[in-house]
Amino acid sequence: MPPVVSIIGRSKSGKTTLIEKLVVELKLRGYRVATIKHAQEINFEPGRDSWRHLQAGSEATIVVSRDEAVLVKPVTTADTLDNITRLFGEDYDIIITEGFKQADTPKIEVRCGGDNTPLKNIKRLVAIVSDEPAGTGVRQFSSQDITGIIDLLEKGFMKPQRERLALYINGKRLTLKSFPRKIIGNLLINMVSSLKGVGQVSSLDIFVRKQTKQD
Repeated sequence: MPPVVSIIGRSKSGKTTLIEKLVVELKLRGYRVATIKHAQEINFEPGRDSWRHLQAGSEATIVVSRDEAVLVKPVTTADTLDNITRLFGEDYDIIITEGFKQADTPKIEVRCGGDNTPLKNIKRLVAIVSDEPAGTGVRQFSSQDITGIIDLLEKGFMKPQRERLALYINGKRLTLKSFPRKIIGNLLINMVSSLKGVGQVSSLDIFVRKQTKQD
């Protein structure tokens, strides 16, 4: 993981002001900086310390309170859903988004309450949730059939991807077909399994950053 250095001091001692200056100067030198703020409560309102971290140029900041941690990372409209979901890491069985109609993901359209007009030009629509006949060839569930929707998610997406490998090169995800994915996965697992003190491997996280001539 990247090196971590903590700026400490009593309240109102100038910790945030120093961090702002450090972030600005590090950015000027071409470095990517993230910050973590330990706080009594989560608050990103303008003027608060965490907000100041971001304004100074921090690429992402996490605010940690006694009960929770919240990550905020400024994004642009050019950021794809794949890049955004990568912030979670890979150790989840499923990620469910609200919205992102134009993303290249399987979609379940809800037509219950309010305006029930079908959405147009939706790609990869796998199901419709509606209490009225949808009149399409797409699989339909009632709003009360949570078990049926869960079965669809489980059998159609979660179980088939229980074993998976994600490979990012220069920040972009590389799509792998089944055979090379299996070869690479088995190779990595076998390599680390042979290391002293390593037991059974159920998951493996590897990050490689190569120094460039500019560095």
